[in-house]
Amino acid sequence: MAILNSIRKRGVFLIIIIALALFAFVLDGVINKGTSSQKGETNIATVNGTDIPREGFMQQVETAQRSLGGGSSTTQAMNVVWERELRRTLLNEQYESLGLSAEKEQISNSLRLALSNNPVFQNEAGLFDEGKMQEYLADIKSRNGTEYQQWLDFESNITANVLETNYFNLVKGGLSTTLAEGEQEYRFENDKINIEYIQIPYAKIADEDITITDAEIEQYVKSHASSFEIDPQADIQYVTFSESPSQADIDEAKIDIESLLQNKVEYNAVTKANDTLPGFKDATDNQDFVNANSDQQYLDRWMFKTELPNAIKDTISSLAVNSVYGPYKVDASYNLTKLIGKKQLPDSAKARHILIPFLGATRVNPDVTQTEAQAKATADSLQKVLKSDVSKFASLVEEFSSDISSVPKGGSYDWFGYSAMVPEFRDYCFEMDKGSLGVVKTEFGFHIIEVEDQKNFQDVVKVATVTKSIEPSEKTLNDVFSNATKFELEAAKGDFEAIATEKSINVRPVNKIGELDANIPGIGNNRSVVKWAFQEDVKIGDVKRFSVPDGYVIAQVTRRNAKALMSIAEASITVSPILRNEKKAKMIRESISSTNMNEIATNQNVTVKSATALTMASPTIAGAGTESKVVGASFGKEAGENTQLIDGKSGVFMVRVLAVNKAPDLEDYSAFANQLNAKTTPSINSSIYQALKKAAVIEDNRSEFY
Repeated sequence: MAILNSIRKRGVFLIIIIALALFAFVLDGVINKGTSSQKGETNIATVNGTDIPREGFMQQVETAQRSLGGGSSTTQAMNVVWERELRRTLLNEQYESLGLSAEKEQISNSLRLALSNNPVFQNEAGLFDEGKMQEYLADIKSRNGTEYQQWLDFESNITANVLETNYFNLVKGGLSTTLAEGEQEYRFENDKINIEYIQIPYAKIADEDITITDAEIEQYVKSHASSFEIDPQADIQYVTFSESPSQADIDEAKIDIESLLQNKVEYNAVTKANDTLPGFKDATDNQDFVNANSDQQYLDRWMFKTELPNAIKDTISSLAVNSVYGPYKVDASYNLTKLIGKKQLPDSAKARHILIPFLGATRVNPDVTQTEAQAKATADSLQKVLKSDVSKFASLVEEFSSDISSVPKGGSYDWFGYSAMVPEFRDYCFEMDKGSLGVVKTEFGFHIIEVEDQKNFQDVVKVATVTKSIEPSEKTLNDVFSNATKFELEAAKGDFEAIATEKSINVRPVNKIGELDANIPGIGNNRSVVKWAFQEDVKIGDVKRFSVPDGYVIAQVTRRNAKALMSIAEASITVSPILRNEKKAKMIRESISSTNMNEIATNQNVTVKSATALTMASPTIAGAGTESKVVGASFGKEAGENTQLIDGKSGVFMVRVLAVNKAPDLEDYSAFANQLNAKTTPSINSSIYQALKKAAVIEDNRSEFY
């Protein structure tokens, strides 16, 4: 009441404040209307000036997510559609600039090829018939708008595929390998040299003797910018407040389930007298009791020891029938289990059957017309025949059974486990004796079953289990919310890590989150946290609370960068070894004054080594590893000539060419030209697309919508 009175006293003031806020909102819309920011609100992206509209893109994402299946995320579907739309836009731009078009005959041939194996479009000879296709189109156009639109989409995809093929074939036509390139490939593979060399390894100079400055790393990164570009990234740290049951909730859940064991008295409003309701110990209808009181329904089946919860598997079979074990805890639940029965059953059975379906069975083909009574009469009749002569089983399977998968095997299923079949079929095969023959009704129809064999008899039990999930109470939920909110407020004003440490809460850092990432380690799929971390108005150090399925996450942004070059710290792991080796190479060169290889070897305390049959195609030097630069320089010398000092991958080299063994000239190098074509052709399409994408100007707004 005090709060309401306070609001009433300040009513006029509040109205003015609200009016000003609304006016500011409207004014902002007027100012920004028609600006480039509005364009970002209607387009997912702009590629080389071509817009990809938001609405159509989002519809495609929904369709893609359905086609990918229930386990896929929106982000996965969005990425699939993005690559498809980006490819389409970039290639369409190329088609238009080149004046490419898909000719009618090409489209017709592609349609014919795509539909040739579809019976709908085949004539009596099993060949594609264009007349059949036209009949089909006329039919769906007149009666089914959705199906006709699907056809138009299919036709559009065919046209796009034709255009794409034409375009890539044009590019490939200009990339054919020449005979000169074929000869070069032949020389690379077959020309050989023998050398002797010295290698002064970089490891000769200790890493700690080389100083690499931040300025040197920064300069290297700028000089090789394309190798060190990174997309926008953010770092966060977060804590979690889980809505887990408290110890008081756990204790209360145990008391609640214990109360189900004993009888209880309830007033009956109809009879106006007290009724005694049996508890689990005295209940006679166990299925009804479980279904009325448990979070999991009654399961009517025998259980092997391996199928029982670990908490009871070693003790339940030792109880007397109708005894109750528990309460016992399994994960986040308390349970009571009553032993209903125990016996021995095989763990595998072999049986054959004849299936007679009927109209109205749950799992039956739509062309079945016989009624349940007719099917039962047929099954009973077949059982009677088989009881007098079981040798007719296979022939009757072939004549009557609708189970297509088992007909070729005489109706037999060979050694299946207890849980492999539907309950009624299972119970007959495992609980009846070997050789039994009977009629069983299932969701498929009526089965005439013969139990052919059984093996591996084991102890089994039938149990009734009451399960109660341990849920957090309203007080616990309120406490968690209160603690999370309090932490959020304190962390927004103070030191996030220090406050977490004071409250004994674990802080989890997550680094290098991408703008379109969805999965956060420890949290899972959560785009809301990622989108918040990249919002323009969110500053480094800002804190926010997020609801997650099992509670709350309080996150703080600790770092964020726009698209840029790697920082010195990030690039150091790659750049430092390169710069270190460059400095070592310089020091080694400065320590060498002679041009005589033997003298250098003596002065540097290394030996002169030899290597034979080196090729340009496989530039591996025995004792030194792969050294393309060294081998390449060696092939530029004649026999008896020395190279200059060469900075290799593993050290500084000098080489003397001992022999040059050129392969004999060939009359025709087309085989090697074709070999080069075969290497490059499979990747040409992908390489072209990647080149187009790299050269494109792309304004990507996906993060604003997903």
